[in-house]
Amino acid sequence: MRFLIPLAVFAVMVIFLAIGLSLDPREVPSPLIGKPAPAFSLPQVADAKQTLSPADFKGQVVLVNVWASWCVSCRQEHPVLLNLARQNVLPLYGLNYKDQRDTAQGWLQQYGNPYTASAFDADGRTGINWGVYGVPETFVIDKAGLIRHKHTGPITPEELEKTILPLVRRLQEEPA
Repeated sequence: MRFLIPLAVFAVMVIFLAIGLSLDPREVPSPLIGKPAPAFSLPQVADAKQTLSPADFKGQVVLVNVWASWCVSCRQEHPVLLNLARQNVLPLYGLNYKDQRDTAQGWLQQYGNPYTASAFDADGRTGINWGVYGVPETFVIDKAGLIRHKHTGPITPEELEKTILPLVRRLQEEPA
């Protein structure tokens, strides 16, 4: 009988471990879904004299992509973002996270710049306010400035076609 209690505790722990291992770590729910995009006003990567804030997004459906020059996965998703920008479906804004301005500028010059504008978040505080825990992460913001979707990890062409673009089209059809 005294061995049954530790065995039962062990069995419960194994069940919780199995459940945890079956979850997709990229599907971390964001508490910001349905809430206004967190306020910020940051200098832009291209020109420190110009700023970017969520006020620049108002009245339009936009994608906000959190990226960094040191991020390997950002380089992986970059061709997808460049292709999306060429399609001119919606504005694509960047949030350059914990980077060096000159390195970020060089990275965009080397690989291409898909962004309408990109904010420079050198210390990462704005990213933290957005719930970013790694890059890349991408947010869909609606016309009212509400976060409607968060994608963690690199965007693939499949994810773009299956999830993001259908949501964007639906949000674009809604009245402002």
